[in-house]
Amino acid sequence: MDKFDANRRKLLALGGAALGVAILPSPAFATLSTPRPRILALNNLNTGESIKAEFFDGRGYIQEELARLDHFFRDYRSNKVRSIDPGLFDQLYRLQGLLGSRSPVQLISGYRSLDTNNELRAHRRGVAKKSYHTRGQAMDFHIEGVSLSNVRKAALSMRAGGVGYYPRSNFVHIDTGPVRHW
Repeated sequence: MDKFDANRRKLLALGGAALGVAILPSPAFATLSTPRPRILALNNLNTGESIKAEFFDGRGYIQEELARLDHFFRDYRSNKVRSIDPGLFDQLYRLQGLLGSRSPVQLISGYRSLDTNNELRAHRRGVAKKSYHTRGQAMDFHIEGVSLSNVRKAALSMRAGGVGYYPRSNFVHIDTGPVRHW
């Protein structure tokens, strides 16, 4: 009976939290629902490149800027480019809004070809066989001047996809897959 009551309390608490999220306006949601330009500034730590891209103009995505971001997020090992899910850029934009950060995002890993992913899997632990990186739906990064734990907390609060926390390697992973965390 105690186990049932504990599970029931958890379920009620989760339901109440979900109701609160549904009713109360979220700054992250407001950031996306307001029709204004969305701009990202990033540094690619592996290539030394920097980019500032206005990927959304307040009315729609700007295809030329998305193409520039696709190239920036390319698999630098094989120089292969893939279309990146614009939802990933939206997540990152929302995340910066939640954190109140204007610092450039430090990209560690964006798109990875299957060959690159398999090579990394052979030599490193924790590389998923069916990684969202290979689908153009994931990135590993940190933000200069923002603690990694705060980046993680903000990403988790968005409930917008996967969030991985790698403090020893100094990065957070986000993706546009199902909501989950590790």
